[in-house]
Amino acid sequence: MIYWVRHRTTYTYESEVSYARCVLRLTPPSTAAQTLLENAIAITPEPSDRLQRTGPFGEETLTLVIDKPHKVLVIEAVSWVDVHAAPAPDAAASPAWEPVRAAAFASAALGPDSPAAFLYPTSRTPLSPAITDYARASFPPGRPIVEAAIDLMTRIHAEFVYDGEATTVSTSASEAFKVRRGVCQDFAHIMVAGLRGLGLPAAYVSGYLRTNPPPGRPRLQGSDATHAWVSLWCGEAYGWIGFDPTNAILAQNDHITLATGRDYSDVAPIDGITLSPGEQELKVEVDVIPEEELAAEPNADPRSPGRTARRRITV
Repeated sequence: MIYWVRHRTTYTYESEVSYARCVLRLTPPSTAAQTLLENAIAITPEPSDRLQRTGPFGEETLTLVIDKPHKVLVIEAVSWVDVHAAPAPDAAASPAWEPVRAAAFASAALGPDSPAAFLYPTSRTPLSPAITDYARASFPPGRPIVEAAIDLMTRIHAEFVYDGEATTVSTSASEAFKVRRGVCQDFAHIMVAGLRGLGLPAAYVSGYLRTNPPPGRPRLQGSDATHAWVSLWCGEAYGWIGFDPTNAILAQNDHITLATGRDYSDVAPIDGITLSPGEQELKVEVDVIPEEELAAEPNADPRSPGRTARRRITV
């Protein structure tokens, strides 16, 4: 499935900004499950300096310096991504979780796909006895790891309330767990913290989720949003598998990865600093549209500013 993805962020400042330095993670990576065909990022006002590099977990970052005074900053990323996820694994045939845990701790690899980097707590995903005990209920001795992770994912979906007002972007897994409410970021953090509490390597994934409008209704431009889910290392044979606790589904061809890290701090689409007094207003618009639907979507014009020329790339 090939998707056209537009991610447009607009900052409107109360007072003029004299200096801004931002780090962008808005370039989807090419992985075993997806291929980046095209990506372009447009910034207004034009930065005075740009630095592109690859981060510690394989994420593509773009660091900007904007020293032109401005009251509005617009960052628009447009990508074409071919998603080709492997079929859903046979959960019951996956290895028991204890040998996977032992293999993860025995791993000497240090690359971005190594389980070693995703075994330990962070400030947003601390070791919490309460969360570990919650996760342990899904992981009795000898249970196949994929089957156990699906059970944990399904329990979070059923027992936690999706509430956009209950938490903020800085809420930790422990805080969200106490109130049993939150958004996709919180549910992913809770699942990651629980898995790591059991000694299993779990990563936080930021990206996009394809959403479908009601039958007979057109897709609304800018109606989608960024999403978050969990990637669990399930042993050498099964590798990394994505689990979406917000929706109780495996990450398959409707999920587009933007960046992978230990928690949200590693993968925030945009972060940085500005020099300016006063408040700011943030507006984020995201469109995720399959290629074949573009011709039938009058509100989703792929020729909008920031869009790249469509071309096939053979890999």
